[in-house]
Amino acid sequence: MSTQAAPRGARIMAWLVVAITAALVVLGLAWYGFSTEVHQRIWRDIAERPGGPMSFRFLLQPTMAFIAALHDGIRDARVHRMSYLRAILRDPIERGDRLREGLFATARLILLGIGMDAIYQWREIGGFYPGEALLITFLLAVLPYLLLRGPISLIARRFVHSSNGAR
Repeated sequence: MSTQAAPRGARIMAWLVVAITAALVVLGLAWYGFSTEVHQRIWRDIAERPGGPMSFRFLLQPTMAFIAALHDGIRDARVHRMSYLRAILRDPIERGDRLREGLFATARLILLGIGMDAIYQWREIGGFYPGEALLITFLLAVLPYLLLRGPISLIARRFVHSSNGAR
């Protein structure tokens, strides 16, 4: 899928994610800076979250990332494209288009993740830490998508090739 083929709504949502991410990084650094105490608080807070309220996020977001990776990995297999992460890491020609494609696929997940983490922080911590929201969203939604899309594509190739050969 090229950038031009992406629906207008997906492009708008992707730009919204980029703008919100940039704003949260700037706000996080302006409000809290980045010190040893901040670093320790981030990891302490993250370690305490899976067992606390709203822990369904730790299943919901990776599951949604898996579904997005499944959809895109099967499409990659059908059009015989290099696996996603390999293309990002090793193919400078395809890197930009593939990263945009991944952003289009995960934009809703990122927005949902940031929103859910903001609600969690407000209810449980009594404040908002933008860096933590971004980190949790990356760990629960973006990272699983990055790690799963390639293996799904490799598995799907076996089925795509066997079904094409059976005709």
